[in-house]
Amino acid sequence: MASTALRVQPGSHLTLHYRLAGPDGDIINTFDGKPSTMPLGTGALSPALEERLIGLEEGARVKFEINPGEAFGDRNPEMMQWVPRKLLVQVGDRNTAYKVGDVVKFPTPDGMGQYAGSVRELGEDEDGDGQADRLLLDFNHPLAGQPVTFEVQVIGVI
Repeated sequence: MASTALRVQPGSHLTLHYRLAGPDGDIINTFDGKPSTMPLGTGALSPALEERLIGLEEGARVKFEINPGEAFGDRNPEMMQWVPRKLLVQVGDRNTAYKVGDVVKFPTPDGMGQYAGSVRELGEDEDGDGQADRLLLDFNHPLAGQPVTFEVQVIGVI
C-alpha cells in the first residue's frame, strides 16, 4: 500500500522542529519549545538545508551531517568590518557597553528587515568615556565555514 503522507516539495509551507549545531554546539534548537512554521524558498533556511528537506515525508525525523562551508558558505574575511560607535548609537542605545560576543542588529537599507554582526574585538577608548570608539564586527553567519549538524522533524506539510 502506498504512503499517503505528504512530501516536502519546493515552495511547501512547513511546520517543523529543527536543530542547527556546529562544532561548539547548538545555534538553534526548537525541539524543546514551539515548532517553526516557514515557507521554503524564502531564505528562512539556507538553500543547502532546504535541499535536504525536499522529498521528506510528513512525520519524518532525520539528522544530516553537512560538510564545512556547504550550509552557510565559507568564511569571508571581507565580512569582518570595523564599525564606529557613532553608527552603533544610531541603531541602538546610546549607553550600551558592547563586549566581545555581543550580537548587534542593524536595519536593512529598505527598513524591512535586519542583519546582524557579532562583536569580535573592541577598539580604543580615545575619548576616555569607558566605551570603545569602534568595534570589529563579524557579519559572517556563525556557522560559515563550519561543519553543521541539521536535525529536523517534519510535523506538517502544506
